[in-house]
Amino acid sequence: MLSIISPAKTLDFETPSSTRDVTQPDYLDQSQALIELLRGYSPQQLSELMGISDKLAGLNAARYAEWQTPFSLDNAKPAAQAFQGDVYVGLEAATFSDADNAFAQDHLRILSGLYGMLRPLDLIQPYRLEMGIRLENAAGKDLYAYWQDRLTRDLDAAVAASGSSTLVNLASNEYSKAIDFKRLEADVVSPVFRDEKNGQFKIISFYAKKARGLMAAWLIRERIDKPSALTEFDVAGYRYSPEESKPDKPVFRRREQDRD
Repeated sequence: MLSIISPAKTLDFETPSSTRDVTQPDYLDQSQALIELLRGYSPQQLSELMGISDKLAGLNAARYAEWQTPFSLDNAKPAAQAFQGDVYVGLEAATFSDADNAFAQDHLRILSGLYGMLRPLDLIQPYRLEMGIRLENAAGKDLYAYWQDRLTRDLDAAVAASGSSTLVNLASNEYSKAIDFKRLEADVVSPVFRDEKNGQFKIISFYAKKARGLMAAWLIRERIDKPSALTEFDVAGYRYSPEESKPDKPVFRRREQDRD
């Protein structure tokens, strides 16, 4: 099976990589084209485009100016360790063994507004470019137009290469829209995580994001290769809820007392 996750806005390029076994992204030519486009925006224009503060806009204008190939551990970091948002708190990629990393390379992909689709050990340089941003480009009005055809085709191939016909969609809605699921030959399974609050089970964003990372890590560490095994996920207090689940949307619930 193959699983997909979203990237994160929070980055860590200070902590050294835990591995020197790294790879190059597959779409650097396309990334370079986007960088050249973004270099034409002033910090003020970036602030308006992305809805971010002047300070953040200035930081990212500097990042675009400094972005350059070739990538190495001297100027870049493996994607799964560079991202530090809630999903990656659950993933804990820096703790993966060499065998875990090797399995993850074949069974996990990270969607990205700038890099398209990444393997965990693919090197990246600091950036901010969310997939939902309406950045006009040669392919259309936004990044979905830029990436969707290519990523849909290549994701299908990656699922087939993983040895299973199942894609486990652990990405957010924003990033899932970069894939045309109707065109995929793969069988898509999208887990749902609900936490108890005031006696009711709801999707709570912070916990759901971390749970996606926890499941991605569990799939890797346990070498899960059959969709039927997804129901066995029981990390951090989550339990499969058969009465709420559908074949393509298994539901996992966690009681309030089981949260850390």
